[in-house]
Parts: sequence; C-alpha cells; structure tokens
Amino acid sequence: MVVDKPAGLLTQPGLGPDQQDSVITRLQCQEQGLRLVHRLDRDTSGVLLLARRADALRRLSSLFAARRVNKLYQADVEGGLEGRGCIASPLARLSRQPPRYGSHPDGRLALTIWRVRAACSNSTRLWLRPLTGRSHQLRAHLAELGHPIVGDPIYGDAGRARRMHLHARALSFRHPFTKQRVRLIAPDARFDTAC
Repeated sequence: MVVDKPAGLLTQPGLGPDQQDSVITRLQCQEQGLRLVHRLDRDTSGVLLLARRADALRRLSSLFAARRVNKLYQADVEGGLEGRGCIASPLARLSRQPPRYGSHPDGRLALTIWRVRAACSNSTRLWLRPLTGRSHQLRAHLAELGHPIVGDPIYGDAGRARRMHLHARALSFRHPFTKQRVRLIAPDARFDTAC
C-alpha cells in the first residue's frame, strides 16, 4: 500500500500520550496487518510505503537495506545554490532532545546527490537523491552545506515557513514478487510559499 503522507503527522507513534496519532495507527484501524516498510520524519510529506503481509515486508525491507530503492525528494533550501553536487559525510546523533544529527568521525557514511530545480529570490528548490538512508540525512547534510531546508525546526529557521519544505516525491524499485519496475509518485509538494 502506498500513501501520500501529510506534513505534521507522525509515521508511527512517538513517546508519550500526545504522540500516539500517526499514519500507521490510523491505517491499522482499517487494516490491522499493515506494517511500515520505511519512515518519514513528522514534518516531511510524500510517498510512504506499507506492506500488507509479512513476506512483502521482508522482501521490501531487504530492497531498502540493499539500497535497491531509488528515492527522490523535493526541497526548498535557504539561500542560492547552482548546479549539482554530492554530499558525503559520516553522520551520527549529536543530541537526543531534540534529536539532532551531524558529521562525526564515528558516524555512518551518508551520501546525498542534489541538483537545482529552480532558483527563487531567497531560496533554491532542489531535487535530492539520498543514496543511503540515515536519520535526518537530507536535513543534516543541507544544513552542513550552509543551506538548511526552509522551515526546518531543528537545523534551520522554523519561523520562516508554516512547515518544513521537504517532500518525498517518488520511490522506484523492482517489485519483489513480479520483478516489474514500479515507480510511485506523490503529487507535487504543497509548500506555503512558492519558489
């Protein structure tokens, strides 16, 4: 099952009674056997993949673990960027509350490819392709590049926008059972300011 997750909704329940509302808890009210294949941060919108059966969960999870799922994100970042590039740095958790990640020699290697989609007056719209799947990878990488995601409450200036401008636009992979090429595309991002 594929859903277009809205920004502001947890993918799975968090800690505490005020963080129990989530995509998975809402969907499991309709279909109990659903399981998350991967996760998106609360403030990230877009394509989210779930499995209905245990064998589908195992096979899809192994595709993610083997880096056989292509992920495409759209983001608005602060400031001006040109062209394209690759960010490679080892990321580790630097603090717990709030959870914050950044470059650290003991971290795990994280790779992000970026390309400019459009230039705006005070920001740049990017296509992002994470080659690894580390926590907060895109957010931490762009902040370290000096161009945090617009509206990011941890790595940037949350006051500039009503929501974080990060959107999971597409996933593509070979179907684990049929081997057919699958491309799942979310509608274009609905950010509060136009780029």
